Amino acid sequence: MKDGLHPKYHTEGIVCTTCGTNWKIGSTRPNMRVEICSNCHPFYTGEQRIVDTAGQVDRFMRRLSAAQDRQATIEKQRSARNEPAPKKSLLKELYGEEA
Repeated sequence: MKDGLHPKYHTEGIVCTTCGTNWKIGSTRPNMRVEICSNCHPFYTGEQRIVDTAGQVDRFMRRLSAAQDRQATIEKQRSARNEPAPKKSLLKELYGEEA
């Protein structure tokens, strides 16, 4: 093999930033990191844990609650609009409340 032709081979491995698990593998890139791995991912662990990255879950929950509030307001307006007007009695209209 010629010198200087091939990239440097690193054996540090991959580190999971969530749980800190370290896998020893070989790569041409040093210090590789992943956000989530098979040791801490809810699909593999069976836990119903939400992994929040940069507040995405909070932002989604805020948008969801705003959409639900908006939908409830629209439904309330729609039901008030479709509700029939109260019928007025012709007798009460002619003679007042005494009839």
